[in-house]
Amino acid sequence: MLRNRFFVVGAGIALVLLIIFLGSLVKFIFDPIVSLVSLLVVPLLIAAFFYYPLRPVIRYLERHRWNRNVSVMTIFLVGLLILVGCSLWVWPPLSEQVNTLIDNAPNITQSIIDQIQQLQNTPAFARFVPDNNEEMLSRLTGYLNTAITWVSENISSMFSFISSFMLVLATAPILLYFLLRDDNRVTPQLMKIFPERFKEDGRVMLDDIDTSLSNFIAGRVIVNFGLCIILYIGFLIIGLPYSLLLVIIAFFLNFIPFIGAFVAAVPVGIIGLIESPSMALWSIVIVIIAQLIQNNVLEPLVFGKQLDMHPFTVIVVVLVGGDIMGILGMLICIPVYMTLKIIIQHVYQMYVKNKIKQTLN
Repeated sequence: MLRNRFFVVGAGIALVLLIIFLGSLVKFIFDPIVSLVSLLVVPLLIAAFFYYPLRPVIRYLERHRWNRNVSVMTIFLVGLLILVGCSLWVWPPLSEQVNTLIDNAPNITQSIIDQIQQLQNTPAFARFVPDNNEEMLSRLTGYLNTAITWVSENISSMFSFISSFMLVLATAPILLYFLLRDDNRVTPQLMKIFPERFKEDGRVMLDDIDTSLSNFIAGRVIVNFGLCIILYIGFLIIGLPYSLLLVIIAFFLNFIPFIGAFVAAVPVGIIGLIESPSMALWSIVIVIIAQLIQNNVLEPLVFGKQLDMHPFTVIVVVLVGGDIMGILGMLICIPVYMTLKIIIQHVYQMYVKNKIKQTLN
């Protein structure tokens, strides 16, 4: 029995590898499909990003006897007003901060080195710095130049990317409109892929996936928004430059669990150090306080125990996602992992249930 099962599993693995090998020989056939999928990934992600937080609003309006089409159009009208408000009051200072940061990028390294050299003159700091520190400062200068050049280039390229692909990004509202309007039709359409005897199991699996994604995405948006409000208020109190830009960067980076919080703190500390060591210290203190409020107040209120993932698993998944697809992979790896985990669990349950039925018959 075990021997037969071994050969069946081995033959299945060999067949999968053979299909992959043959597919690589006719790669040109799949290139148009890959290009189409890659074009749709960003609009789909943007649509899903807004779909899950907005869906409860649409359902709330429906419970109060609003027509679904009217509800969706009302949401879009409110969104358009918010977008106009952001373009009038948020975009000008944000654009100014980005341009100022790019223009001042060559001088940032020297400003940090000057602050460190001033710190060396203080007795409290001098005890922790070796006497021959020229080599250390030289290496630090090289690292900072590389890091700041990379950040400034990527900020400018990010804005160039948004400007160049407005046509692609413009499809996101269209996808979002149909997702919100046809919300009740998505699950019945997906149910058609399941055989008749697995219809109920498939419905439960789709409901679990939908609930998990909804809780994670909508909850993460709320938590990150609350975190950024706390950060922005704190940065304004201490007078940290580029505060709006740093808060927006932190908003997106904090979608990456654990690692994102540390990465978001790095530019905050660097910008603070440009002003003064005390500014850098207070900036990091504000980041730590905001993270403590997020971890101990916001996340328990929003998530509860819904995100059932061990921190080690989260870190591994984030690192693998980053290695495969870079920043985009780090942002989407947790929802993808949650979806795959639910699919595997339910498929295995279907398999076991089917085997039990065959044995009983």
